[in-house]
Formats: sequence, C-alpha cells, structure tokens
Amino acid sequence: MSNATVFVSEFVLHCAINSEDRSFTVVALAIIYLVTLFGNLLVILVIILDPHLQTPMFFLIGTLAVIDLLNNTNLIPKMMALLLFDTSPVPYGACLVQMFLVFHLEIVESLLFTLMACDRYIAVIYPLRYPQLVTGRTVWAGILLSNVISGMAMTVYMVFVTELSFCHTNVLPYCFCDYATMVLVSCTENPKYLSLLSTTASTFGIGPLTIIFFSYSKIAHAALKISSAEGKKKVLNVLVTHLLVVLLFYLPLMTAFILPGIGVKLSAEAYNTLVMVATIVPPMINPIIYSFRNKEIKNGIKKIFLRKRTIPEINNRM
Repeated sequence: MSNATVFVSEFVLHCAINSEDRSFTVVALAIIYLVTLFGNLLVILVIILDPHLQTPMFFLIGTLAVIDLLNNTNLIPKMMALLLFDTSPVPYGACLVQMFLVFHLEIVESLLFTLMACDRYIAVIYPLRYPQLVTGRTVWAGILLSNVISGMAMTVYMVFVTELSFCHTNVLPYCFCDYATMVLVSCTENPKYLSLLSTTASTFGIGPLTIIFFSYSKIAHAALKISSAEGKKKVLNVLVTHLLVVLLFYLPLMTAFILPGIGVKLSAEAYNTLVMVATIVPPMINPIIYSFRNKEIKNGIKKIFLRKRTIPEINNRM
C-alpha cells in the first residue's frame, strides 16, 4: 500500500461509543451542559452584581466559571450533534481551533486551581499579610500569566500539528478534534509528537498538583489546631471536597496524556472516556463545590432574587 501523503482539508470525527449507548450519552451530555450553563452563568452574574464579592478570591472563582462555561460550550453541543447525526466532517481550520481551545482552557484551568490553592494557603497561614500579598492586581496578573503560558504551550502544539502528514485516512476516532488522535492516525513517525503530551502532562499536571497538595496539607495542619471540633470538621470537609474535584480533573488527563507519550496505547473508547470525564464533568460540579457552598455567594444570590421580588411589591403599593 502506498504511503504517499494526501492534502487534508477536513477531518471526519467518529465517536467510539456503542450505538446502544448513544441515546443515554446524548441525554447525559444535555443534562451536564444545562447544569454547567445555569451554574456558571449564575456565579458570574452574582459576582458582577454584588460589590461585596468583587474581591481577589471571587475574581478567581469568577474566572474559573468563565473558563468552565467556554470549555463545555466548545465541546458538548458539537459532541451531541455528532452522536445524533453520526460522522460529521469538520474543516481543517475549525478542527485546529477546537483543539487549541480545548488544550488552552484545560491548561488555564490547571493553573487557576493552583492560584486558588495558593490564595487559600496565604489566607489561612498568613492572614495578616493576605491583604498586601493578594490584591486585585496580583490576581489579574496571575490570570493573565496563566493565559500567556498556556498560549505559548499551545503554539508548540499548533506547529507540530501542521507538520503532520496523513496518508490513509482523515477519520479521527474521537468525539472532538484532539492532538493525540491526530498524531496516531497520521503517517508521521517521530516520537517527539507524542512525547510532547508527556511533557505537557508533567509540567501542567504534576507540577500544579504538587503545589496544590502542599497548600492543602498546610491548611489541614492548621485546621487540626482549631479547638472547636465543629470548626475543625468544617474546614477538613471543605478541603477533602476540593481535593476530590481537583483529582477528578488531573488524574484522568494525566493518565490519558502520559501513557501515549511513553508508548502505552489506550483503546479509543478508554481514551475518550478519560478525557471526556476530566474535561466536561468538573465544569458542571465546580460551581457547586467552589461557589454555592460559599456563604458570601449564597448571600449574594439571595440579595439578587430578593431585590427582584421586592421591586414589584413596592410598585404595587405606589
């Protein structure tokens, strides 16, 4: 069989999901997206409208909500259309844009989790210095730096993708445009293309996760010194919940990206599952864990809805 390269103007996506499971998957995706949409929009709205929430910590939470909303909007509607109407050609340029957004938003989210852990670490361990160390300027600088770092990493991915050659197929056995899948279906044989995944996973996975574990361990150690059993239990419960969400984000992605990079092949279905769980589930539950359990956010929601309810009552009395 000839290995002559062909010009690829589009890719055909093919989700590796059994036909009998597709209806359930579409319904599950619709629920996840609606919850993501409602939860994150509400968080953004409350933080914008309530002046008391315009602080560095809530700037980080609000940015996380924006990233989560963009991430699932970039993925879920297209995945649902793909599952409902089977294979669907995607123009080459559009595929690269989707791939860029997926990786860019995931890297930024990883760095945001790190910034949030550092924010809580300074608030608990150095409460007197917190107002000087954590300001609106430092938080926005951290968010901007996260986007710049991610953009630089994604530039390398974009260059590598444009170097790939395709000989036999333009079908990607995946639910969205993905770098690793493109490398595997291409006829370009060079370990550097897959080793980039391991490098990325180590840099933006193991590194931030180490910082997060360090911050949480210090906070947990401080919590154990609290004299009140109820206060101690409350802090530890919050830490455990946050840690579970963080692990749900990091572990599947690190598994999916590191294994192919070191030569371990995953089935299309296993790779699909790992990346989809880490990509679309955290944006749904992040508002619940980081926002709706927060007293200030709950008070802000009450203020907004109570204000809207009381205005008609006042107008009716006039």
